[in-house]
Amino acid sequence: MSTETGKPAGGVDYPRTVTEFDKWFSSESACLEYLRRVRWPNGFECPGCGGRKGWETSRDQFRCASCARQTSVTAGTIFEGTRKPLRLWFQAIWYLTSQKQGVSALGLQRVLGHGSYRTSWTWLHKLRRAMVRPGRDRLAGEVEVDETFVGGPEAETSGRERHIRSMVAVAAEVRGRGIGRIRMATVADASGPSLIRFIQGAVTEGSLIRTDGWTSYCALPRHGYPHHRTSLRGTGLPPHVAMPRVHRVASLLKRWWLGTYHGAISEEHLDYYLDEFTFRFNRRTSRARGLLFYRLIQQAVEIEPAPYHKIRGGLVY
Repeated sequence: MSTETGKPAGGVDYPRTVTEFDKWFSSESACLEYLRRVRWPNGFECPGCGGRKGWETSRDQFRCASCARQTSVTAGTIFEGTRKPLRLWFQAIWYLTSQKQGVSALGLQRVLGHGSYRTSWTWLHKLRRAMVRPGRDRLAGEVEVDETFVGGPEAETSGRERHIRSMVAVAAEVRGRGIGRIRMATVADASGPSLIRFIQGAVTEGSLIRTDGWTSYCALPRHGYPHHRTSLRGTGLPPHVAMPRVHRVASLLKRWWLGTYHGAISEEHLDYYLDEFTFRFNRRTSRARGLLFYRLIQQAVEIEPAPYHKIRGGLVY
């Protein structure tokens, strides 16, 4: 099971309490310096040519000695082009990671004093994008896979019929009787192509995939995945007994969805919320909330800028 403990590599530390946070990041220059150390823990690296030599200009930019390119510490990150102080961003990240169940855009607006709900909504979506680490490892070992629905009830829907509800594929590592890491994503339907594409993106080839008797999974061996199939009709086992881990994760997802966001999540943005749930779940054993703050800052400087017009819509398999 993935855990988040200990001091980050590269000599970059993190605040442990809100008092330390206020002391560490009392000025904009302190935030810029911390961001620089997180982004370039081994010293400046030009995003253009990869050069390691450069100098800081009077405009808080770095000029590469090799290609003469000038860049700022926020360029190419989710902070690029922001008109708000970096310290306000840090406060948002601290608040987001210190709340165990997450926060709503309205809650963030109240805490930070944003004049616009849209600003808080956009910030949260930018930060949710940063919750997916570029090049993150796929799940491995034994992995349970199933699908679940999120959204309102549909009296005339049966089985795996989708209609207006959103279908979410869930993968959970088997760790003894417990749950390791998870992956989640919306899928267009319960067909073989949709579900296998999800598994290929979430699970390492050669891993044993455990599913129920749904026929869409039968092609898994042809794609390099050993397959253990449990027919619920044949065994008489209820789903939560035959596939306990994915059903536990799905239950927690729905409770989180209703408790934190009151079910008010549109399908086009659902994947961002699934990323947030996954980020929190995979770090659920961390006792250092400040480390979550550091991890999110670290990932925020590794992803490309996400202007508002790019945030709309999700990735559907």
